[in-house]
Amino acid sequence: MASNKILVIDDTTVVRVKVREMLPPGNFEVLEAKDGLEGLNFILQEKLSLIMLDFLLPKMSGWEVFQKVQADPELRKIPLVIMSGRKEEVTEKITEPFEYFEFLGKPFDQKQLISAIKLAMTKAKQPRPELVSVGAAVAVKNGTVSTSGVANGTVAVPSVANAAIATPSAVTDAIASPSTGGVSDAEINALNEKIVKMQAEIDGLKKQLTQVVTFIKQKIK
Repeated sequence: MASNKILVIDDTTVVRVKVREMLPPGNFEVLEAKDGLEGLNFILQEKLSLIMLDFLLPKMSGWEVFQKVQADPELRKIPLVIMSGRKEEVTEKITEPFEYFEFLGKPFDQKQLISAIKLAMTKAKQPRPELVSVGAAVAVKNGTVSTSGVANGTVAVPSVANAAIATPSAVTDAIASPSTGGVSDAEINALNEKIVKMQAEIDGLKKQLTQVVTFIKQKIK
């Protein structure tokens, strides 16, 4: 039995057969899906080593499948190649550079296919921000906002931001703890000032997220 499974989601039989024939011989099994809904079922049920996803599909678009995959911390680790005959269809939804998946333009030859798969494998290993559910679709990264690789109902918040949000309560607990005997009034005041400053930064971040959510909701209407 094949140890690796490659899923090809494309509504064109010719493309699915072409991918199967171009893949070099190896210990893997090629699964085929003719629409987005069938493809998503395979993704949820099978343990996949690679997903090749056409962007325009019946029943459920490639964009919708992409969002579902990105919303799951485990599924988004699967190497992904997005295929399309028009790259602008992809960049309208997902901004470049494509950090966590590879794009393959149609038509393609064997060399381009193999290259895209190798790059997708490499990109899938990149460290990614932790998903935090907030009921909105935004991704905050390095102080900037990006809609690339964003899934509905999630916010990708950097670990630094998470640490900053957690710190005020930790500091407060430390001050309230009996084990902190010997702390001077000046030190306590300094800590309180830090807490106020950090809380202001957190409020600012929340405000930015709210603005981004509003902006993105307007864009996807």
